[in-house]
Amino acid sequence: MMNDIQNQDDLYLLVDEFYKKLLSDDAINYIFTDVVKIKLEEHLPILVTFWSQAILGTGGYTNNLTQIHLEVNAKEYLSPELFKIWLNHFYATVDENFKGEKAEQIKTQALSIATIMQIKIAQQKDN
Repeated sequence: MMNDIQNQDDLYLLVDEFYKKLLSDDAINYIFTDVVKIKLEEHLPILVTFWSQAILGTGGYTNNLTQIHLEVNAKEYLSPELFKIWLNHFYATVDENFKGEKAEQIKTQALSIATIMQIKIAQQKDN
């Protein structure tokens, strides 16, 4: 039986496994390796803080999520297809590791974020 997401350790496992999927997928990994050149050891704790605030209500995330993605998009177009790949990997990672209310909540939140980002990117393109 799988447990629900309960704490930051669970979120760390989630984002770590999620990024393994993203980085092994040639359809999307170039965003992280070539465009942004993320350093995972620095990036993962930031993601854990973000999701912990969103799902567990812990606070502490102060970055502007939308602005960060708009800046990435200015370098390399973040297409709807890329968001679809991102979401599919995210959902799969959640479903492989967790089951419960928080697991469903984090998937809903991810969909909301992906949707808002795509709207903001489309608006930026139109301006």
